[in-house]
Amino acid sequence: MPFEVPESWEWTTIGEITNYGNCENVAVDDIPWEGWILELEDLEKDSAKIIQRFTKVERDIKGVRHSFHKGDVLYSKLRTYLNKVMVANEDGFCTTEIIPIKCMSFVLPEYLNHVLRSKYFVDYTIQCGYGVKMPRLSTTDACNGQIPLPPYNEQKHIVDSIEGWFQIIDMLESNKADLDEAIQQAKSKILDLAIHGKLVPQDPNDEPAIELLKRINPSFVPCDNGHYKNMPDGWTVCTLEEIVDYEQPQAYIVQSTDYKSLYKIPVLTAGKSFIIGYTNETEGVFTDLPVIIFDDFTTDSKFVDFPFKVKSSAMKILHVKDGINIQYVCQFMSITRLIGDTHKRYWISEYSKLPIPIPPSAEQSRIINKINKLFQILDNISAEL
Repeated sequence: MPFEVPESWEWTTIGEITNYGNCENVAVDDIPWEGWILELEDLEKDSAKIIQRFTKVERDIKGVRHSFHKGDVLYSKLRTYLNKVMVANEDGFCTTEIIPIKCMSFVLPEYLNHVLRSKYFVDYTIQCGYGVKMPRLSTTDACNGQIPLPPYNEQKHIVDSIEGWFQIIDMLESNKADLDEAIQQAKSKILDLAIHGKLVPQDPNDEPAIELLKRINPSFVPCDNGHYKNMPDGWTVCTLEEIVDYEQPQAYIVQSTDYKSLYKIPVLTAGKSFIIGYTNETEGVFTDLPVIIFDDFTTDSKFVDFPFKVKSSAMKILHVKDGINIQYVCQFMSITRLIGDTHKRYWISEYSKLPIPIPPSAEQSRIINKINKLFQILDNISAEL
């Protein structure tokens, strides 16, 4: 037996407690136009929730379908590891890859449904399945599948308990998604407050930012401040290109895409994947750190403080001038995107011309410290979900 069960239970098989394999076949031509026809692609993986629903008139199909009735357990014998198993809540017709199962009177369909979806039974079907690309379960192996059967009333208690826990899990998953979204919104709000001088208090003893920018460029003149009104005293506005130099990445492009996790040098892209692999190439490794890498097409950006190589030339490597906090610039860029023609390169033509509010140097550090502390709290909450 797969495992021990209580004394009041019995081990049995699907063939002994159901009509598995004794399906009612119906030619498609005999199915009413309004008849509901269930195909495998209509069921979601793992949850077996119905994600789309079509009648015969809405489907262009031929051949034969199985007829099923409310209360039948609908079991997919194809790729059983996808867990497409459910109890029908109404009559209908289904692909012959789905087996309608009628239970004996002493077997609760909802209980059998949970057993067929359980790990031990799925493992059994995977071992028995035949076929490589589209493995399926034979009728003989299905009928020989062992089922732990408790008394009928206990089956009811088990189903009620499982479905109660599933409701709690669904609620937690829903709340988790809502909370994840709230965390991302909170991060965006924190950054918005930061670049408007509302995240940390100002210190009147700080050197005004214009003095810092004049040291970088003696002829500096603040740019039009139409974007950032009511800035704190000591702040000023410049363009990104006035505080950021860029470098083309050609000298650092990886030669081989034979990536392996045991190699040491990461290969980067500025997109969501960021580290796309590791290389053993030692020539052309970028080490003048820290920098920001900028995707010239999507305007994604990433802060980098470790040696790396790059995937392609579709990026710029950005160096921030002395006295400007690179993480402050990076956080500004993380919430400042230009979305448009993806075949256009943005840094030189548009992105470098964007105005950026610059606080005094000391306040830049205070802002980044505050952002890091708040983000750490939010990340800890997210990790606990």
